[in-house]
Amino acid sequence: MSLADDVKVPLRNTDRFFIGGEWVQPSSDAMIDVIDSGTEELYFRVAEAQAADIARAVEAARHAFDEGPWPRMTHPERAVYLRAIGEHLRGRAGDLGQIWPRESGILHVIAPYFASDAASTFDYYAGLADTFTWEEPARPTAGGEFGLLVREPVGVVGAIIPWNVPIGLLAVKIAPALIAGCTVVLKSSPEAPGEGYLIAEAALAAGLPAGVLNVVTADREVSELLVRDARVDKIAFTGSTAAGRRIGAICGERIARCTLELGGKSAAVILDDMDIETAAANISSAECFLSGQVCSSLTRIVVPRHRHDELVDALASTFSQVRVGDPFDPQTQMGPLVASRQRDRVEGYIAKGIADGAKLATGGGRPKDLDRGWYVEPTVFGDVDNSSVIAQEEIFGPVLSVVPARDEQDAIRVANDTIYGLNASVFTNDVNRARQVARQLRSGTVGHNHFRTDFGIAFGGFKQSGIGREGGLEGLHHYLEVKTVILEGRPEGYEESAE
Repeated sequence: MSLADDVKVPLRNTDRFFIGGEWVQPSSDAMIDVIDSGTEELYFRVAEAQAADIARAVEAARHAFDEGPWPRMTHPERAVYLRAIGEHLRGRAGDLGQIWPRESGILHVIAPYFASDAASTFDYYAGLADTFTWEEPARPTAGGEFGLLVREPVGVVGAIIPWNVPIGLLAVKIAPALIAGCTVVLKSSPEAPGEGYLIAEAALAAGLPAGVLNVVTADREVSELLVRDARVDKIAFTGSTAAGRRIGAICGERIARCTLELGGKSAAVILDDMDIETAAANISSAECFLSGQVCSSLTRIVVPRHRHDELVDALASTFSQVRVGDPFDPQTQMGPLVASRQRDRVEGYIAKGIADGAKLATGGGRPKDLDRGWYVEPTVFGDVDNSSVIAQEEIFGPVLSVVPARDEQDAIRVANDTIYGLNASVFTNDVNRARQVARQLRSGTVGHNHFRTDFGIAFGGFKQSGIGREGGLEGLHHYLEVKTVILEGRPEGYEESAE
């Protein structure tokens, strides 16, 4: 029996929500079907939150913040719980390997490693309990004898995660929120709710105080109630730019804090000294990850005109050799897309590219030997006009567009000619040249010779790719409010030399 045949749903209480530290009955009998993306068969079902369920979760988080022990604990006391959550997640690596490939097409061989990555995120923020400056002296400039700059929790956080990398994205929201002293309502996506149940089970196993973390699954209309609720102090959202615009507008109306990690149309800038075969191999292999369903994917390949045809041929050669199929097959290099509507979306963009005159170099259809599952062939377009739809809009699938440029400065202009600014990469053998070009790209991350992102430093975008950063120290600041305290004397714990 193959791994794909050994269908397991290693989750408890999927007919309930995790609210107030326990599994509670939903307010209705509404359920969400989670469909296996490789077989199109029902995998499992989860309760679908309604307005009353969202309100109940928010009330639990609000009570836990206003009345509970969590914000009043010391940071080292909270760190103990974060480490316990991380340890539980490490033990669930095999379960993640069963759930995630079926939800959205990640390869089984890769999925378990992300449990360890998520655990490391909790460990990292736990480690900041003793090293981050939560309070520091500040010399008053307008009266008073002694000043303090204090960093306190922002309050109740609504964390909204997408379906593509749920375990990693919930970790970079929940872990910094918890160490800061916030309480959280996690809203999972209907397509991939399993990871929300994993983190709820981890919180329960860790003995997290009631209401500190609450987990529900809902579709967009009900999810908006979480954004609108005045009891929620901050929204942390990852998803499309269209949804981010609406969330940002709602938060702006009520002056709620928000971080928005949104879409991208990221450019790989190929300079004239780069080996084309190496660049093509690196770009193609990275685009296989999660079937290109990654906001920071390098899908716009900008290259000098005289090297355009060579690069298109090289990308077509490497991408056409990618083995597409069952994500549980160890020989598979790329799995399916998340849903039929996502495949329809990708196929629609491919048709638009052809209609607009781009050169289809490889792919463009469905794999002929896969009659079930939401599969799409790896696709490469050449001679793409940077103003065209396939060069400007996020496709969220394995589709590469090669855009010719006159020279290096024109390549930089083309790379920046987009509403997005999430990721980019410079391909050159000269590290100094890579740095110089990187500084001219309007992008939250710029890699060198590979697809790169690093949540350990900071991740986020310029322009319409978002607001704020996630990961690292930068990611913690968004869960803190800065308070200035001016005293008429020096408090205990501060020596004369402390200023």
